[in-house]
Amino acid sequence: MSNKVLITNSQTSVKVPSGLRILIRRSCNAVLEFEGFEGPAEISVTFVDDDRIHELNRQYRGKDAPTDVLSFPMGQEGSYDIDEDNGCKILGDIVISMERAMEQAELYGHPLQREVAYLTVHSMLHLLGYDHEVSGLEAVRMREKEEAVLMQLGLPRTVSYTSDEG
Repeated sequence: MSNKVLITNSQTSVKVPSGLRILIRRSCNAVLEFEGFEGPAEISVTFVDDDRIHELNRQYRGKDAPTDVLSFPMGQEGSYDIDEDNGCKILGDIVISMERAMEQAELYGHPLQREVAYLTVHSMLHLLGYDHEVSGLEAVRMREKEEAVLMQLGLPRTVSYTSDEG
């Protein structure tokens, strides 16, 4: 049985390129495979604009600013609720600001697809319990996993990312 990746576009600021939904599904599947996740899993991905992600960031993280991506993990210590309709473990929600993804893609000089794949892979690791804000070591481990998964997807890193938010 396969993973379910539910993708919703709730914004009109940025045109969603064709093939992006397939790439997001591939990104989610690649992380689950890389991590040896005993599936199947269900993930929800929503595209929003900067205003909406700003609202969510303030509401859930107490940060009064827009951000590129938010992860809302549903699992606790590796145990997950099961969707009774399809038997999938519910991993949680990924919310991507398409405006911010577009800005970052332009800033780093790579396609929007590459940026969204990176944000998806990064968030998937959060949904699986990784947290780069806890320790520097965890941040490095996360970055290494992101690199490895993006290489598998044929999207090797072109530049080094550093996050302004700490």
